[in-house]
Amino acid sequence: MPDISVGTQIFDLIFHPSSSVVYLGLLTGHIKAFSYDDEGGHDVEFTVRPSKRSCRALAISEDGNRVWAAGKAKAMYTVDTGTGRIVDTWSNAHDTAINRLKSLTPTLLASGDDDGVIKLWDPRNANSIRTYTHHFDFISDFLWLGDRKQLVSTSGDGTLSVIDVRSKKSEPIAQSEDQEDELLSIVPIKGGQKFAVGTQLGILSIFNRRSGWGDCVDRIPGHPHSIDTLASLPTTFSPSETTILTGSSDGLLRAVQLFPTKLLGVVADHGDFPIERIVVDRGGEGRWVGSAGHEEVLKLTDLQEIFGGDEEEEEEEEEDGSGDEEKAKTHAGEEDSEGEDSEAEGESSGKEEGPGLPPVSPRKRPTPEEEAQPVADADSSGDEGIVERKRKRKKEKDPLKASKRTKGRNEVVAEPSFFADL
Repeated sequence: MPDISVGTQIFDLIFHPSSSVVYLGLLTGHIKAFSYDDEGGHDVEFTVRPSKRSCRALAISEDGNRVWAAGKAKAMYTVDTGTGRIVDTWSNAHDTAINRLKSLTPTLLASGDDDGVIKLWDPRNANSIRTYTHHFDFISDFLWLGDRKQLVSTSGDGTLSVIDVRSKKSEPIAQSEDQEDELLSIVPIKGGQKFAVGTQLGILSIFNRRSGWGDCVDRIPGHPHSIDTLASLPTTFSPSETTILTGSSDGLLRAVQLFPTKLLGVVADHGDFPIERIVVDRGGEGRWVGSAGHEEVLKLTDLQEIFGGDEEEEEEEEEDGSGDEEKAKTHAGEEDSEGEDSEAEGESSGKEEGPGLPPVSPRKRPTPEEEAQPVADADSSGDEGIVERKRKRKKEKDPLKASKRTKGRNEVVAEPSFFADL
């Protein structure tokens, strides 16, 4: 699909959960919505500018009817996706610029700012529900664990924390030790049992939920620059549980397989521009991945072309193989039927014919005079006919063997049936 040019830097992007629409938060404060199709076309749905300051963060409701936006203006805005109008404004939502937003449930929204403050909101009310101040540097990413009702946050202060939104305490239930590196992004792997965290030094830190959140259980180096953003591979592609998409400041969007660690390839190239955000459409289960950097364009890459090719080839091979087997069976059935017909004809006509051999007359029943002859004469005359007939049959017993040659140098002797299934 052609790149979607927006004319300015893209800070954040998010897809509609059920429609082919993408929303972009821009440096100029604009929020732009684009519709796209599988043929590569795209159209502008609406453009709105709630603030003249940059729009750094976007979040969307589960039904896709509302988009929340926030940024350097310290305020939060609600946009109706159907009309493209601002329907609500929360002024001074934070004391500093808001860096991340995350929609948790239909009645719960999370926000994180540059000072590490996290707030929980009910979109129906103007005031925050709870405030957390355990981080002291910017909030870089959020991850929602729906099965435990827990919010995981990563921060520039080098720690990761876990908040139970059901608890009334304004402190996390767990916080990691200082990883001595900025934690920039997080994504689940292994069905949500483990988590990969991108860092400033280009190392993927692996956390295991069963081992607790105190420290990582593994570190995977390899990226030459910082891992600013991560995304999960849709479950329709294999191996999705151990493959993630990484966006690095070197401008490359990579597909990386973990356990064992393997670089599957480069999905998109942004040149010398760092990648700020990567998101997969349709709630993370679509075929398009959007990536945005500093080059003022949105790249939409078709994952089906990258990860679906092997499956299609296997299906085609299976279809071809089954077709060959059916053809072989049909051919064998025709040969059997032809053989049966020829045998039936031979029996009815009283003749036995072989490839390249003259027809052999049927044996006559001996007359009483012939039966009365000495046994030696009968054996001698019968042996000549039988021997002669046997010699002829020996030549034609298996005509394929006549084509066999003694194995010479650099030659391979194989049965012709070997080539039947090729």
